[in-house]
Amino acid sequence: MSTENLFDRILEIRDQQREQKKTGRVIVPFKDLPWEENRQGKMKWYMHPDIKNNSLNQFLFWVQEIPPGGRTGKQQSQGGQVGFIWRGKGYTLIDGVRHEWEKDDLLNLPVRTNGIVVQHVNTDPKEVARIMFIEPNLAFALGIDRGSGFEQLEDAPK
Repeated sequence: MSTENLFDRILEIRDQQREQKKTGRVIVPFKDLPWEENRQGKMKWYMHPDIKNNSLNQFLFWVQEIPPGGRTGKQQSQGGQVGFIWRGKGYTLIDGVRHEWEKDDLLNLPVRTNGIVVQHVNTDPKEVARIMFIEPNLAFALGIDRGSGFEQLEDAPK
C-alpha cells in the first residue's frame, strides 16, 4: 500500500488552482515586466508556467523584440503559435520558406507532425520589431517536448 495519497494531492492542486483564479492578477502591465535576454533573443513574459500570480495560466504569452537588422534564435517546436506583429517589418522562416510580415499582421505557425523549424528576422535597419506570441500551455499536459521535440537549433546573436 502506498504511503502517498495521490487522490488527496489532486484535490490540493485543484484548491490551489481555484485560489489562483480567485486572487491572481487580472491586469499584467507591460511596464512591470522585465526584459529577458536568452537563447532566443530578447523577450518579456506575460504568462509562463513559472508565473504563479496571474489569474490564468492556460497559455504561454510573451513579446519578442528583434533588434534593427537582427534575428531571433532558430527553434524546432510543434508549431501552434500565433504571433501578432506589434511593431516593425521583416519575415519568418518556416522550414526554410520565407513569409514576409509587417506591423498589424498576424503570424500563424502551423502544427506539423514532425514539428517546424522557425526563425524571425527584422529587415528594418533602424527600428526594432516586436511580435507578441501566444500558444496553449501544453508544457504540463504533454511535457516540454509537446509531442514533437523542442530544440534550440541556433542562438540569437549577442
